[in-house]
Amino acid sequence: MKTYTLKRETFIPTTLDNAWDFFTSPLNLAKITPPDMNFVVTSDFKEGSKVYPGMIITYKVAPLLGVKLNWMTEITQVKEKEYFIDEQRFGPYALWHHQHFFKQVEDGVEMRDIVNYAIGYGFIGRTANNLIVKKKLEEVFDFRERAIGEIFGYR
Repeated sequence: MKTYTLKRETFIPTTLDNAWDFFTSPLNLAKITPPDMNFVVTSDFKEGSKVYPGMIITYKVAPLLGVKLNWMTEITQVKEKEYFIDEQRFGPYALWHHQHFFKQVEDGVEMRDIVNYAIGYGFIGRTANNLIVKKKLEEVFDFRERAIGEIFGYR
């Protein structure tokens, strides 16, 4: 099975405490996901819930053609104010491993995302990635960067 990697760096003009607080709240995921994906966290979290190792997060999402899918990820690692990692337990990918890194820099925070993913289905999956999935993921992360800019304001 072929695996792919998406890497992104985003500057956030805020403190490390504020960035960490925002991104470790599962309820904020919908705020940085394109509306056309109809992303809804279905886990029963209270306001103020924060990620921890072993946390299971469930969602409904419509990544393509409005078809709704169930997705479940687990937070597998957390190092306070440095990184956290989520991995798919079931959902649209054969593999999903998303690392979120945070570093205080001058005038803000550098957030680095590394996503390793696989589609499955051999040739069909590779073709789907080349024609649709890679582009869609890029669009999701482009939207996310714009949303973060609106939420935190860019310099």
